[in-house]
Amino acid sequence: MADFNDFNNPQVAALPAHLKQFIVEQHYEHYTPVDHAVWRYVMRQNYSYLKNIAYYPYIPGLTAAGLTIEKIPDLQEMNDALAKIGWGAVTVDGFIPPAAFMEYQAYRVLVIAADIRQLNHIEYTPAPDIIHESAGHAPIIADKDYHQYLSYFGSIGAKAMFSAQDFELYEAIRALSILKEMPDADADELKAAEDLLQHRQENMGKPSEMALLSRLHWWTVEYGLIGTLEDPKIYGAGLLSSIGESVSCMLPDVKKLWYNKDTVNYTYDITKPQPQLFVTPTFQNLIDVLEDFADTMGFRQGGTYGLQKAVESKNTCTAVYSSGLQVSGTFTEFKTDGKDDLSFIKTTGPTALSVNNKQLKGHGKDYHADGFSSPVGKLKGHDKPLEDFSADELADAGIVKNVAAILDFESGMSVSGKVEVIQSSEGKIQLITFKDCTVKDAEGKLLFEPEWGVYDMAVGEKVTSVFCGAADKDAFLEIAYKSSTGTHHVQYDGRTIELHKLYQQVRNRRHTGGDMGFLGNVWRKLQADHHDDWLCALEILELLDHENAEPMVAAEIRTFLEQKAKNEPEFTKLINDGFYLIKHPVEQKLVV
Repeated sequence: MADFNDFNNPQVAALPAHLKQFIVEQHYEHYTPVDHAVWRYVMRQNYSYLKNIAYYPYIPGLTAAGLTIEKIPDLQEMNDALAKIGWGAVTVDGFIPPAAFMEYQAYRVLVIAADIRQLNHIEYTPAPDIIHESAGHAPIIADKDYHQYLSYFGSIGAKAMFSAQDFELYEAIRALSILKEMPDADADELKAAEDLLQHRQENMGKPSEMALLSRLHWWTVEYGLIGTLEDPKIYGAGLLSSIGESVSCMLPDVKKLWYNKDTVNYTYDITKPQPQLFVTPTFQNLIDVLEDFADTMGFRQGGTYGLQKAVESKNTCTAVYSSGLQVSGTFTEFKTDGKDDLSFIKTTGPTALSVNNKQLKGHGKDYHADGFSSPVGKLKGHDKPLEDFSADELADAGIVKNVAAILDFESGMSVSGKVEVIQSSEGKIQLITFKDCTVKDAEGKLLFEPEWGVYDMAVGEKVTSVFCGAADKDAFLEIAYKSSTGTHHVQYDGRTIELHKLYQQVRNRRHTGGDMGFLGNVWRKLQADHHDDWLCALEILELLDHENAEPMVAAEIRTFLEQKAKNEPEFTKLINDGFYLIKHPVEQKLVV
């Protein structure tokens, strides 16, 4: 990305190319006066309510993240603030794949959806938006224990195995969230998207590592509570950014359970309020539970366990030999010896070899375009693993450059051919290249023949780790899965643009002061042409009430809003909460 903007933030600047592809410009100028009013309403509600129910660093955390009540955050301002606590932020287009999202966390970069929810979804939206991501995630990052958990979770999640079903579910969630944010979404299309999501949720099969980790992420980062079962506080971003669910979640009918290793067994549905929430006594407990789960994952288990998960994944994965050699590709087969220890691995299609996450020269996926296969294990008659052989020990074993050698493995595998190259680093032999090579398994089946060209044999007693993705992602040119479904961007008609102008006039009066009598004209225009609007009316009433101006106009607006709250239940809480904030204004000292 030649025009990549790192906001002069070290965390953003350090992002690798495969993550940069998801970044979009914020286009701050595209936010409308209605968008800013939606942000302001939600933030004022949050300040008013969450100061009593959110985990204590939330309010100062908003300041630390560069957020204010009055306007949608600018990414440069956020990055300036977040850099002070070792984090950064970028904007993306809606939901991005879970693996990419996790990796951003590992790099300590917040992923923020550039769009903001519509006014008719002011309480909650299933789509990620700038309210959820910045007002939800960013404030709690100021807490050192929590942001350590967040970045550590990202580093674990970036290695998680995922399945084809995970991507299908991701696509269904993304498609439904986009439709729900469209003002003119077709009802049949919406129903079909909801049915598809439900079908995919119910037919996931055995959950992958990523699916299980996503549950832990949901019940902590998104919907977590901290403290005691009797008096928990909110720290989850999904609750912090939902002025509806942040209230309802505290009701007794939402069960509160202790967060522990069994929480991974609870599925979730993003389209419905949560039937239960989980409370952690401390953020350290989150790390402890994550550690327990990570111990069950392929990247720590390695061996046949990890290879089986890699084969089931059908995605690019990396197997790490005990020598340090990393084999990245799509694994399709592996063999075991009589003790069920791994004896052979095979990939199909483009494969690359790396050490320390750096691709070995001449061993990229163009060279290994048709796949890679190699034995695993110790040589027969040798206690020491081949990777640890000295030059003398290699010679004693007949492994000398430009000399024909026969390598018999404990598993029964055999490799014979002329030694061309012995490649090593950091005191470990990692690769031996043969010419005129024949490879056979324990049953004598041919696995490689001389006519096929040179044979690169991986060296290593064991496969110590297996994780999803390539070792050197950028060299592998690994384009993380990116949805072809774009978010919806509204084209405003003349009537809507006129409404935006009315909101802007109210906004200007609030920021610059001046004759409040002018607001009576805005109110009359609002009544004449935009009778259904309630938020602009509420903002006018707030200004008139605080300035003790135009009492007759104020009374007329209040009556209109009271009637709307009475006759249209979907607006009752929103309007009554607005009245409360007029009577109990948020203290400006909380605003940067």
